[in-house]
Amino acid sequence: MGLPLHLSIKLGRYLLQQKIRGRKKFPMLVELEPLFACNLKCAGCGKIQHEAHLLKKRMPVEQAVGAVEECGAPMVSIAGGEPLMHPQIDRIVEELLARRKFIVLCTNAVLLPKHLHKFRPHRDFAWMVHIDGLADRHDEAVSKKGVFDQAVAAIKQAKQAGFQVYTNSTFFNTDSPQTVIDVLDYLNDELGVDRMEISPGYAYEKAPDQDRFLGVEQTRELFAEAFAGGRRDRWRLNHSPLFLDFLEGRRDFACTPWGIPSYSLLGWQRPCYLLADGYAETYQELLDTTDWDRFGRGKDPRCDNCMAHCGYEPSAVLATLGSLKESLRAVGVPTPGA
Repeated sequence: MGLPLHLSIKLGRYLLQQKIRGRKKFPMLVELEPLFACNLKCAGCGKIQHEAHLLKKRMPVEQAVGAVEECGAPMVSIAGGEPLMHPQIDRIVEELLARRKFIVLCTNAVLLPKHLHKFRPHRDFAWMVHIDGLADRHDEAVSKKGVFDQAVAAIKQAKQAGFQVYTNSTFFNTDSPQTVIDVLDYLNDELGVDRMEISPGYAYEKAPDQDRFLGVEQTRELFAEAFAGGRRDRWRLNHSPLFLDFLEGRRDFACTPWGIPSYSLLGWQRPCYLLADGYAETYQELLDTTDWDRFGRGKDPRCDNCMAHCGYEPSAVLATLGSLKESLRAVGVPTPGA
């Protein structure tokens, strides 16, 4: 399905500006982490493994907004930790909306009913609720019973209040094509969320459970079977067609880690959200002092099984814009052989 039309236009205009300016490396979306603290202890994550003094810190509003303005990305994904534990998260969202950024606020949704009244529906704002399977599977992933039911109730409440609600589902080697189909059918058809993002489980080094991550061939087999029969065209997936081709092994790309940089309490993470090879104080320093050619499959062994969106969705977007056929396909115009 790809991006909403107005967002596709915003991104397309931004990318054209970068081309006119001759910029070779630029951000498309920035991952903003204004805190590391979380109210859950998910087995496939590792943010709460940070030291106690970092878990207590909250990024000032001015610092969060300044980082987004500095890099210039048109889209912002606010994550963490759990962003709704930040006492000024609503102000961060307001300030970014005033700067005409498109924002998704990532949450496990447990705290969403308590804080929903602080936000207002806006075409450039969406909740991004993590749903990693149906009831038992999701509760197992987040290591707490009852969270799936809480998330579903919160999604319904947000939708009734007029908000856009997206979901983000991470799949691991414990999943099968059928579990992928089951959760996406439920989110798409029964719960009726606006858009869905999917990701193969990536080897995040701080995750307490290191035995659940997918390899490249496992990822391709999982999604090729799950997507079969035209299902992926029916689901409201928030990805470019070329990235979905990439997931099921029909296309391959080099990683574009600078396309979705990550900014947290520690600074600009080098080289990406998944690897922590140090931090830069400014986005320009990140660009200028990172040896980007060292990273990617076949270059760094830590990258060998990675097919995460933070590296490969930007690659797919650039490939889409470089082809008239793929550009038409991305906005839903049928093309021969697509």
